[in-house]
Amino acid sequence: MKVVSLYRFLDIEKPGLFADELKALCDAHELLGTMLVASEGFNGSLAGSEKSVRSVINWIREHFVIADELDARWTEADEAPFRKMRVKVKKEIVTLGRPDILPHEKTGVHVDAVRWNELIANPDVLVIDTRNHYEIEVGTFPGALDPGNDSFREFPKYAEELAAESTDRPLAMFCTGGIRCEKATALMLELGFDEVYHLQGGILNYLTEVDEQDNRWQGECFVFDTRVAVDRDLAEGGYVQCHACRRPLGAEELASSDYREGVSCPLCIDESDDDRRARLEERRRQVALAAQRGESHIGPKT
Repeated sequence: MKVVSLYRFLDIEKPGLFADELKALCDAHELLGTMLVASEGFNGSLAGSEKSVRSVINWIREHFVIADELDARWTEADEAPFRKMRVKVKKEIVTLGRPDILPHEKTGVHVDAVRWNELIANPDVLVIDTRNHYEIEVGTFPGALDPGNDSFREFPKYAEELAAESTDRPLAMFCTGGIRCEKATALMLELGFDEVYHLQGGILNYLTEVDEQDNRWQGECFVFDTRVAVDRDLAEGGYVQCHACRRPLGAEELASSDYREGVSCPLCIDESDDDRRARLEERRRQVALAAQRGESHIGPKT
């Protein structure tokens, strides 16, 4: 099964209408995944046969009269990494909390893997990982700064504090697939930074393009589907996800006495109360009973 992540910042006059048409087409091609649509563009991931995915991508290009190829990152999965097809209309396709920032009008300089390696090796360049803290714990580039964010919406505060110190240093910014750093670099330009770069296609594209001897990536790359993370070869990695807090868990966390599948892990054990854990425990029991009966169980959100 092919899995493709894609996005494009552009003006969409009627995002609701486009979302309905996109959903109908994806259903017709039996695709799974999640797509977000806003007046600033679209963003998401699709999974299915290569023929079906390419048919939808071609339709999108024709719909918006896009002459160039869409910036898409292709990987493979043995099993469907999504449970259904969802298309949602949002205020932003990546939530920075700044819908006025429009990367298709002004953003940082895109750089390929070769130029990226040169930038991150330069001690005068400030390398910034624009992802969330729990993603960075799974893997990152050497020397990259961690803004310490739990969500991308927190990034503007970090950016403003950085700009208040100085806007003279060149910036090299990256994320999973390119969309967050594209919007983040646009914000940095607004804050007064003159020399701002971002990794074309993000980490996933870098791992696809770079040779093993030139690969500077350390660890695995967190992805927002059931694979949890992929390794340097873009194969499914060694992490699982806590179904209580959604954070990635490695071998150390899984061995902890605080780990209870579907209920808690050492990263969230102190964040939930007894009532919530009791609800999650009951849901876990119902899922197990349903599995014994050969049925699926989808409980209420907790």
